[in-house]
Amino acid sequence: MNRKDELKQQILALTKEYYAEVHGHKKPFDAGKSFVNYGGRYYDHAELVNLVDSSLDFWLTAGPWAHKFEKRFASWLGVKYCSLTNSGSSANLLAFSALTSPLLGERQIKRGDEVITVACGFPTTVTPCIQYGAVPVFVDVTIPEYNIDVRQLEAAYSERTKAVMIAHSLGNPFNLAAVKAFCDKHNLWLVEDNCDALGSTYTINGEERKTGTIGDIGTSSFYPPHHMTMGEGGAVYTNNLQLHKIVNSFRDWGRDCWCVGGVDNTCGCRFTKQFGELPLGYDHKYVYSHFGYNLKVTDMQAAIGCAQLDKLDGIVAARRKNFSYLKQGLEGTRGLILPEAQKNSNPSWFGFLISVKADAGFTRNELSQHLENKKIQTRNLFAGNLLKHPAFDGMRRSGEGFRVVGNLDGTDFIMNNTLWIGVYPGMTHDMLDYMITTIKDFVK
Repeated sequence: MNRKDELKQQILALTKEYYAEVHGHKKPFDAGKSFVNYGGRYYDHAELVNLVDSSLDFWLTAGPWAHKFEKRFASWLGVKYCSLTNSGSSANLLAFSALTSPLLGERQIKRGDEVITVACGFPTTVTPCIQYGAVPVFVDVTIPEYNIDVRQLEAAYSERTKAVMIAHSLGNPFNLAAVKAFCDKHNLWLVEDNCDALGSTYTINGEERKTGTIGDIGTSSFYPPHHMTMGEGGAVYTNNLQLHKIVNSFRDWGRDCWCVGGVDNTCGCRFTKQFGELPLGYDHKYVYSHFGYNLKVTDMQAAIGCAQLDKLDGIVAARRKNFSYLKQGLEGTRGLILPEAQKNSNPSWFGFLISVKADAGFTRNELSQHLENKKIQTRNLFAGNLLKHPAFDGMRRSGEGFRVVGNLDGTDFIMNNTLWIGVYPGMTHDMLDYMITTIKDFVK
C-alpha cells in the first residue's frame, strides 16, 4: 500500500470513529419532552465515510460516484436508464422538459397542449407544465386513497391532451392500471412523480413492479426526509432510450454531446459533423440541441446516495411496519378517517394520513395544534388545493392557463380536514405508542 492509500485509510478509519463519537449516540425517548419528527435523516457511519472518501478525490461535480449510483439505482428499480439530478423538483422539471423536445415529433408537448393532473399535491409536479405554457387540467381525488379519481379521466380528455403527470400520494400508488390504460388508449405520455413513494409496488398485468417504472418516466427526490437521501438530490428514470438522452441533454446545459465529464469524442465525430446552421466541424461538445440547464449533483452527494442504497430495502420495510403499527393502533378512533392502500399495491409509505370527519366535533387544525403542543410534528397534505394558493391568483382572475373538470370536493375536503404524521425508520415503538395515545386522548 502506498503512502496515499495509507493516509486515506487512516482518514476513513478516523471518520468512522468520529461518527461513533458525535453522531452514534441516540438519546432515549422522553414522551412529551422529546420531539417526534415526521421525517429525518436515517444514516450511519457508511454515509459519512463515503462522503469523506469522495471529497478526498476532489472530483466535486458529477463523476465516478454519480455514475455508480445511476447504475445501481436503475438496477434496484428494474429500469434501463437513470439520470441523477440535484433535487426532486429538478427531476420533475427534467421529466416534463423532455416531453417538450422537438425530437419527439407529433408527441412533443407544445404551448397550449394539456396535461391531466391533480390539485392535491406538491406544486413542482405542476409547475413545469405551467412554465412551459402547457395547460394543467385538474381532476379530483378520492378518499381514503388520496389519489386521482380515475372516473374523471375521460371527461378531462381533449384533442389537446398530451400527457398525464401525477404523484403517488404520500407513498400510496394511484390506480396505475386505469391510468396506464387511459394513456395507452389515447397515446399519452405518463409521468409518475415517485418522489414520495420510493419502494412502493403495484401489480399490473399480473406482474409486481416498483412505482415510477410503469409509466414513460419516473422521478425521485432524495431530500433528507424522503425514503433515502443525499441532502439535495433527485433522479429521473425510464426504459426509453430516446427520453433518457433528452433528459440528459436538458440536465447538462441542453448540449447535444453525451460525453461524461472528463471524456471527449464519445461520438467519434467531434469535429466532422454539421449541426443546425453552425459551420461544418463545429466542436460537438459545444453544440446545443435544447434550451437546457445545469442540474447535476456533486459526486459527494452521489457517494452518500450509494451508502443509502445499501439500506433502502430495510428503510422501505421499516416504513411499512411503522405504518401498520399506527393503523392498528388508531383503528376505530372516533371522528377520524384512516388511509387505505390502493388496490393491487404495496405502498412504501411516506407518512400516515389522517382526515377529520365533518361531524367529528373538532377540526383538523385543533388536532394538529394539540399534536404540535405535545411535540409531535404534523404536516398538511402539501398544497391541499393548489388552485387556492397565491401563485394562482392571476390565473384564477383571468380564468386562463388551466382547466378544472367537475368539482374538486375531495381536494377541498383534504385542504380543510387532512394532516399526516411520520412513519420514518428512526421511529421507535415508544414514539409510535406516544402518537397513538396522544391522538386517542384528544378525541375522547
